[in-house]
Amino acid sequence: MKILLIEDDREAANYLIQALDEAGHITHHAADGETGYAMASSMDYDILIVDRMLPRRDGLSIIESLRAENDETPALILSALGEVDDRVTGLRAGGDDYLTKPYAFSELLARIEVLARRTAPAEASTAYQVGDLTLDRLSRNVEREGEKITLQPREFRLLEYLMKHAGQVVTRTMLLENVWDYHFDPQTNVIDVHMSRLRTKIDKGRQSQVLHTIRGAGYMVRA
Repeated sequence: MKILLIEDDREAANYLIQALDEAGHITHHAADGETGYAMASSMDYDILIVDRMLPRRDGLSIIESLRAENDETPALILSALGEVDDRVTGLRAGGDDYLTKPYAFSELLARIEVLARRTAPAEASTAYQVGDLTLDRLSRNVEREGEKITLQPREFRLLEYLMKHAGQVVTRTMLLENVWDYHFDPQTNVIDVHMSRLRTKIDKGRQSQVLHTIRGAGYMVRA
């Protein structure tokens, strides 16, 4: 998922960004309310994580403005204010969930996954299958020929994107932007390294390949 974190505490933000990245998500960060509102208004995100007390503009004001603009992106409010009235105020301002600081990351992760499931369009698939290869986005389970395959978060994100576009050529630029969140060429072989690891786990020892290199164009997943 693509997540916007609006949090002014640098240490807390760095911790969350790293933890969410390790869980396979792309996280953008804003350190104040005005910047956060501008980013939320101008870019598409799957989830907003919004600290309640922020410099320049408070978190509830951000959510209220987005709701007034018919922006229904799920918003999880983080706050040290944990009384019942505080939580009710946050939810009535348009927040979809409210988590009191301090919190356990495992709980925060579970809550954003629930929000994503709750707001996913009915027709959106949570699982992909190409031949005998299956990937479940929610359980993060990958299997081929019934055998479970263990992937690192970035490998999972890479395979998920390729399977989402099964039968289509996926360019290196598309992968850099959507899997690594790079909007420039880092001039490294990061894609080649991850594709090699993915091929070893997915195709090695199998009678047929599902990961293909399209010379001069990019990559494709097909049965």
